[in-house]
Amino acid sequence: MSFEIQFLGAAGEVTGSLYAIRTGDHTVLLECGLVQGGKENEQRNWDPFPFDVSEIDAVILSHAHIDHSGRVPRLVKQGYAGPIIVQNATRALCEIMLPDSGYLNEKDAEWENRKRRRKGQALLKPLYTLEDAERCLEQFSSAPYDERVDVVPGVTVRFHDAGHILGSTIVELNVESGGEQKTLVFSGDLGYRDAPLMNSPARIEHADCVLLESTYGDRLHRPFEETMDELTEVFDSARAAEGNILIPAFTVGRTQDLLYLMAENYKRWNLENWQIFLDSPMAIEATAVYSQFRHLYGAKLFEAGSTLPDLPRLHCTRTPEESMEINEIRSGAIVIAGSGMCSGGRILHHLKNNVWRPECHLVIVGFQAYGTLGRRLVDGGESVRLYGDEYKVRINVHTIGGLSAHGDQADLVDWYRAFANRPPVYLVHGERDAQQVLAARLKKDLDAPVSIAELGQRILV
Repeated sequence: MSFEIQFLGAAGEVTGSLYAIRTGDHTVLLECGLVQGGKENEQRNWDPFPFDVSEIDAVILSHAHIDHSGRVPRLVKQGYAGPIIVQNATRALCEIMLPDSGYLNEKDAEWENRKRRRKGQALLKPLYTLEDAERCLEQFSSAPYDERVDVVPGVTVRFHDAGHILGSTIVELNVESGGEQKTLVFSGDLGYRDAPLMNSPARIEHADCVLLESTYGDRLHRPFEETMDELTEVFDSARAAEGNILIPAFTVGRTQDLLYLMAENYKRWNLENWQIFLDSPMAIEATAVYSQFRHLYGAKLFEAGSTLPDLPRLHCTRTPEESMEINEIRSGAIVIAGSGMCSGGRILHHLKNNVWRPECHLVIVGFQAYGTLGRRLVDGGESVRLYGDEYKVRINVHTIGGLSAHGDQADLVDWYRAFANRPPVYLVHGERDAQQVLAARLKKDLDAPVSIAELGQRILV
């Protein structure tokens, strides 16, 4: 008895996660994420799915991030009517993130169609709409950690804490036929050992096959205390220069980590001298979900009975008008806004008003994919184009690697080390250079039977 895995996304790149598990009688999709990273890459989301949608019996998502969940509404729009199985907190986060994604798709199409009308070109429809996203949520089914759930006949799933964001999971799939059972373990996105809020990833001792993310497979994060020292220096120099601090942050995970660290280091970073703006309606809603599921992590972010972080001088700006008012502040503002890769959202307005100001600071706290504005800024781009205008980059750019929600090379190797039987491991969700370095390390240290997944590749387990 064997089953097949096909790699249909996030093979040689870090977005667009999509894998098909075929048992003979049934097909289960593991992940259904959006491709991100510039217009050319994102255009691939319009490509037909590389399978017949009618053949899909179930969908399993490891967590709520859009590069893992964001194509689900399109799948449902094209006729998928089966269950979408997630962890409990992931369901609550998807109820925020997927409708937001649909709304942004509508706005993107509207913006593009203004130009097309002027040129007499055919109009575009959005990839999917807010209504499409809300409709797909009716098919979501959720389970807590460590509970075995039936997926299709002969296949069960059990979620383990991946320590990446709230509700993130390591997916353990068990396939049984003729009295024989085989186990696939998919790491999902694994957390970093020094993560401020989340627990350490669960360790699993047996599998017949492992899919392992490799986002930071070629590097080690800075020690956490050095990261705190680095942030102290950023706040000190920004205060001395009398500028603002912009922090593009992923609305789920990184934002809550930042709020926690600011509360913990309020005096050390002299934050009483700053006004802190959480300038993202979705991040505000997501933070409320973190409050609802605070039992899933150990760190204390909220006071008892409160859904707002215990952080003085925090302003939650929901409306566009409130956001625009922030740009009147020339000094003493810390602005946390999406998107985390500067590829859209309110951070672009704040960059337009601050990127040319040498007294200001831009703090990059997450992975920046190729093709994104965030990556260009990290790589030292001298100018950027925002809303049709070119701006010189004079803002001070800081890359803070120690706040990553992804484990580094040591974390990934250590997590695989727990598998006593050294199962075949396929590297996914990483750029090629990172994967090659991680593969060599796994082979050298653990004699692991390691391969780098190729797009479209099929393997038997």
